[in-house]
Amino acid sequence: MNAPAYVGRLATVVCSLTLAGTAAAAESPVYEMRIYYAAPGKLDALNARFRDHTCKLFEKHGITNVGYFTPIDNKEQKLVYFLSYPSREARVASWQAFGKDPAWQKAQKASEVGGKLVAKVVSVFMQTTDYSPALKIEKVGNRVFEMRTYTATPNNLDDLNARFRDHTVKLFEKHGMTNLIYWNYMADQKGADKMLVYLLAHKSQDAAKASFAAFREDPAWVKARTASEEKAGGSLTERQGGVVSEFMTATDYSPLQ
Repeated sequence: MNAPAYVGRLATVVCSLTLAGTAAAAESPVYEMRIYYAAPGKLDALNARFRDHTCKLFEKHGITNVGYFTPIDNKEQKLVYFLSYPSREARVASWQAFGKDPAWQKAQKASEVGGKLVAKVVSVFMQTTDYSPALKIEKVGNRVFEMRTYTATPNNLDDLNARFRDHTVKLFEKHGMTNLIYWNYMADQKGADKMLVYLLAHKSQDAAKASFAAFREDPAWVKARTASEEKAGGSLTERQGGVVSEFMTATDYSPLQ
C-alpha cells in the first residue's frame, strides 16, 4: 500500500473510532444524585409523597427511578435518591413537564398544608466510570447499601480510578462485597476533578465490616495501594474527609432494594 493510501485509511479508522467513542458517550445515561433534608418531623410525609405520587410522575415524564435510601444513622433526616436520564437536555425537559403536571401540583399542595416537607436539596450530576458494572435495578432485599464518597488529592483522580479499575473492584468481589455502580462527577459539576462516588451492597453492616477487614489485609491490596501511592507521591485521597462511608437501607418504594 502506498503512503497516501495508508494515511487515508488511517485517517478513516481514527475518524470512525472517534465517532464511535462520541456516540458511546452520548448514549451513556446521566445520573442525578438528589439529597433531601426533610423539615423537622416531615420525613415520613416526604416518603409518603414519593411512594404515592412522585415516583409514578417521574416515570410518566421519562425520568428513571433508580433507588431511594435513608441512612441507617439518619440524624439529619435525609432521603438520598438517584435518577437517570438519556441526557442533560432530556433531564431539563422532563423536569419542566413534571413541574407543570396538574397531578404533581395537586399532590404537592395537599402534602404541604402543614408546611414544606423539604428544608434543603442537594443535586449532583454524574456519569458512570468505564469500569463500573452495569447497574441491575432489582429488588433483592435483605441487604444494606453503602455509599462511599472519595475526594482525590490534587491531580490524582485518574490514578484513583485506575486503582479501582485494575485492582479494587475485583478485590471487593473477592471479599464478598457487591459492586453496584461507580460514578465520577460530570465535567461541569463542582469537584469534577476529584470526586468518585460508588454504591456497594452487603448482607449486613457486620458483613461489611468483616469484608473490609479482610480486604485491607489482602496482600494484593497492600501491594496495589503501596505502588499507587509511591507513583503519586502520597495518598490518592485527602487525609481529612477523603473517604466518607454511609450505610443506608432502601425505602419500601425503591426500585433498587
